[in-house]
Amino acid sequence: MTITQLEYVLSLNTFRNFAKAAKNCYVTQPTLSMQVKKLEDELGIILFDRSKKPVLPTDIGQKIIEQAKIALGEVEKIKELIRAQKDELSGTLRIGIIPTLSQYLLPLFLTKFMDKHPSVQLVMEESLSEEIAFKLNNDLLDVGIIVTPMSNNNLIETPLFYESFVGYINDRHPLAQKTKIEVNDLKLEDMWLLKEGHCFRNQMINICGEHSRNDRLQFESGSLNTLMTMVEQQSGYTLLPELATINLPDNQNKKIRYFKNPAPRREVSIVAHRSYIKQKLIGLLKNEILENLPPHLKNQKGEQVIEWVN
Repeated sequence: MTITQLEYVLSLNTFRNFAKAAKNCYVTQPTLSMQVKKLEDELGIILFDRSKKPVLPTDIGQKIIEQAKIALGEVEKIKELIRAQKDELSGTLRIGIIPTLSQYLLPLFLTKFMDKHPSVQLVMEESLSEEIAFKLNNDLLDVGIIVTPMSNNNLIETPLFYESFVGYINDRHPLAQKTKIEVNDLKLEDMWLLKEGHCFRNQMINICGEHSRNDRLQFESGSLNTLMTMVEQQSGYTLLPELATINLPDNQNKKIRYFKNPAPRREVSIVAHRSYIKQKLIGLLKNEILENLPPHLKNQKGEQVIEWVN
């Protein structure tokens, strides 16, 4: 039994497909298949039921997989201990971040982090919250930067900051005449929304409550920038996270309307699996983010935080 074989088994359990598992491990499918079969022969058991599509672990296979996770985690701890003893800041940090944060948050800290820690390789991935949670649970990511709470007992959530919502309003809409808006002013029928799967969409709906939509034109996008364009060229309004308003040109900044206090906010957290190994690197990442936030975001509290729902 080898560490490599256990890594192949965990990859196959995650992807439930030999080709995808092999690609994840950077080997050919025959190589991965041969090594999994070799381990099964050595143990005298069948780890995966290959008659199923997708392949599924057998009962005993699932128990072996859980133990393999523990074993590989302990191996990684040994590597971390050695790096700590040598006072080395090196290795790879795999980070998942949601789309409504990545475009606005990453430019604030990413270059500075890389300049300070040249021996650390960052692998960044933009994904939806549920995908990030799945990958954290299956050791495909080391850390996530997402909106919380998620109510996932396997994950540790450490709040970074609280970000207010703002309205982005077409000049012809009645709300454009107000200097500040209130939650009760909002109607879902006038709002441009992100498409299904984005937690920010759920937050927008939570703020508005249940209202009917306008059936004449319905458009949903995966991009906040696209929603802003629809507001500018069509009608109505959308909601933006506060970070999205940084460095807007004057013609767009004029369309921003802030909420009266207490403004609805969302909680942005750094999230890792409870058995996470790369504590020092994750701690450095957290500190770098906090150091480079706009000053007013550092001081905002979590009053009237909008929780997202599945």
